[in-house]
Amino acid sequence: MIANKTVVLGITGGIAAYKAADLASKLTQAGAKVKVVMTKSATEFVTPLTFWSVTGQEVTTEMFGPSAKPGITHITLADSTDVVAIVPATADIMAKLASGIADDMLTCVVLATKAPIIIAPAMHSNMYENPVTQENLAKLKSRGFVIVEPEYGRLASGAMGMGRLAEVGKILGTIQQVLGRSGDLAGKQIVVTAGGTQEAIDPVRFISNRSSGKMGYAVAEAARDRGAQVKLITAPTVLLDPPGIDIVRITSAIQMKEAVTEATTKADALIMAAAVADYQPKSTAKQKIKKEATGADLTLELARTPDTLAEVKGNFIKVGFAAESENLVANAKEKLERKQVDLFVANDITAADSGFSVDTNKVTIIDKKGNIEELPLMSKREVADRVLDRVVGMLGSKNK
Repeated sequence: MIANKTVVLGITGGIAAYKAADLASKLTQAGAKVKVVMTKSATEFVTPLTFWSVTGQEVTTEMFGPSAKPGITHITLADSTDVVAIVPATADIMAKLASGIADDMLTCVVLATKAPIIIAPAMHSNMYENPVTQENLAKLKSRGFVIVEPEYGRLASGAMGMGRLAEVGKILGTIQQVLGRSGDLAGKQIVVTAGGTQEAIDPVRFISNRSSGKMGYAVAEAARDRGAQVKLITAPTVLLDPPGIDIVRITSAIQMKEAVTEATTKADALIMAAAVADYQPKSTAKQKIKKEATGADLTLELARTPDTLAEVKGNFIKVGFAAESENLVANAKEKLERKQVDLFVANDITAADSGFSVDTNKVTIIDKKGNIEELPLMSKREVADRVLDRVVGMLGSKNK
């Protein structure tokens, strides 16, 4: 959880420094106290005022001299932070950190802190691939530094290559993961499913549904941020891969059942947020079906797909999601009993601001005892945390 955490955000002298302003803003919006420390060269690319404006916190640029802040030392910063993130991390700063050099405020903070340290390298591919840089990275990894690997893309020089700063969302997700290591799901293995399965008609066409995968991805990220080891089994979506999560890609309902069966052998909880197709074509054409060959109409014979939630058994908490268009509570209760799950989360898909594709949800949570909790409209991430609150409680009762 980022809220109420302190993050020392180190900015070094690379063109990607401007992207760190977006990260600082997102951290602040999430409720973190962001203390920015800039190297002298970083101030040549972005001004301290930029970071002061988005964080509401004074920016530290020097240890000594007229701009040094009274009472702000490398020790006070090192002791007060929950995590240090260096974005971007240049080849120069990585070489200094690997060698234990402490010749400015940022390097002194890193050497003095006992908080976890995250670095996101960004530089030209020639510098990144240089054996010295790779050796320094290996040293930092061996010492427990968390590395957000750079990406392949267009560089400041105009060339294409490895060394582009990772997307801000990936860096933010890594910070969330690191901060959640000691959360209330630490050491637990949580399996989450997401997206809508696709049942092939022929090599081109398939039967599917409107699920975007957003709810399942929100649950997976929330569980990660509470310290869990998360396996996300996902049908095709357009969503970005959340960092720090083991992702298993499937397409069909049959593949979903196989993946869930394998993943839950050591799981503490299964949260089925995926919209698994109820039917599949009885046979799949090996070649594209031509209109000319079928006449005016095409008739498909459908067969039931496996009911993964009902059929997968084990000593783990089972949570199901139900998208309903009528009789919300009654249908959810029937499914809860028939599928023998511990908790059902039902949402009315007829509401414009709840259900598929949108970022919000209005759900009703029903447990085995018949207790019903109707939640107000909230973000899918907030829904995810409310569901996980219940999972944490059930895991606690199970272990007593």
